[in-house]
Amino acid sequence: MSIFDEIVPRRGTGSYKWDSSADADIVPLWVADMDFRAAPVILSALRRRVKHGVFGYTLVGDDYYKALTGWFKKRHGYEIKREDVIYTSGVVPAISAILKGLTKPGDGVIVQTPVYNCFFSSIRNNGCVIVENPLKRVAISSSEFTYEMDFDGLQEVASRDDVKVLLLCNPHNPAGRAWTRDELVKVSEICRRNGVKVVSDEIHCELTMPGYAYVPYGTVDADATVCVSPSKGFNIAGLQIANIVCPDSEIRALVDRAININEVCDVNPFGVAALKAAYTDAGAEWLDELRSYLWQNYIFTRSFLAEHLPDCPMARLEATYLPWLDVSALGIPAEELEEMLKTEAKVWVNCGEMYGVGGYIRLNIACPRQLLVEGLERIVKFVSKLERRK
Repeated sequence: MSIFDEIVPRRGTGSYKWDSSADADIVPLWVADMDFRAAPVILSALRRRVKHGVFGYTLVGDDYYKALTGWFKKRHGYEIKREDVIYTSGVVPAISAILKGLTKPGDGVIVQTPVYNCFFSSIRNNGCVIVENPLKRVAISSSEFTYEMDFDGLQEVASRDDVKVLLLCNPHNPAGRAWTRDELVKVSEICRRNGVKVVSDEIHCELTMPGYAYVPYGTVDADATVCVSPSKGFNIAGLQIANIVCPDSEIRALVDRAININEVCDVNPFGVAALKAAYTDAGAEWLDELRSYLWQNYIFTRSFLAEHLPDCPMARLEATYLPWLDVSALGIPAEELEEMLKTEAKVWVNCGEMYGVGGYIRLNIACPRQLLVEGLERIVKFVSKLERRK
């Protein structure tokens, strides 16, 4: 039995994932956090910090930067200089501050849909204009598909005078892609040629599936601004810690100023302690066990849905724990389907409209197998009833 098979009761703990619904029967396969305890090395570090008993304003010291830079160099071959790092409370606040620093109201910001929903709000909140360059869906089989970047489309929108920034999702949520080096080189060439700055959200970088690798965009484009965090890979999103890697000194000054304007320049002591613990050999060992468990959950999900929902193909999952399912064959708008699944099947998923594309739902498989099986069986049972109604 895996340590990840343990069901940790989360309802009634102030969990956004579990307590957002008052219905105690809901199986939550929606918001992107995991239902697993954090790594023992992180829990031990947090216990030590709590035992100290004083939680004043936090000074981020040398050991923090050493843990961060050492991890990315050893695990991903990504050389990060301490002086290029700006710490903050999360990747979403980071993206918002970066856009504030790099754009002015009315500027265009490219997103490649379907894409993480907070990209849209960060762009709008800075008074900028969303410029879509949709990903190209490519069939693999009747039950599986994937996505590619539309490089011709990217060239077209990047050449516009009003477009200043591309928000890159690497690995991509919810398309499940771990972009290859060749793909990222093409992105870099197009954006550099057109004077478009690239901001890469790499929050899912630790969560690749067997046979796929995370390619840090900073190893392709040394001038890019990259956002990283241990929050997804180590399930510590609530501890509010992230880092912006910004080698360009002029851009870094603008971003640092924006971080202060947005008042997200302070971090809590638990986030700092957790990051230092996560980025160790013990953290790596736990992470590799987690990735193996997620892979098995994905294999089960892919097989189960291919058998029981053959008309609903799923995107091949190269990274993240968020399968993307085409439900257009059911003939119900995904927003409506999300609500029906929640109220009738007692399963909460995310509809594709959140990510800029209708006809899809996003699942979260980062939970004990028992919960995953229960959620998927409820979905299949609901669809069977739906078919009988027709």
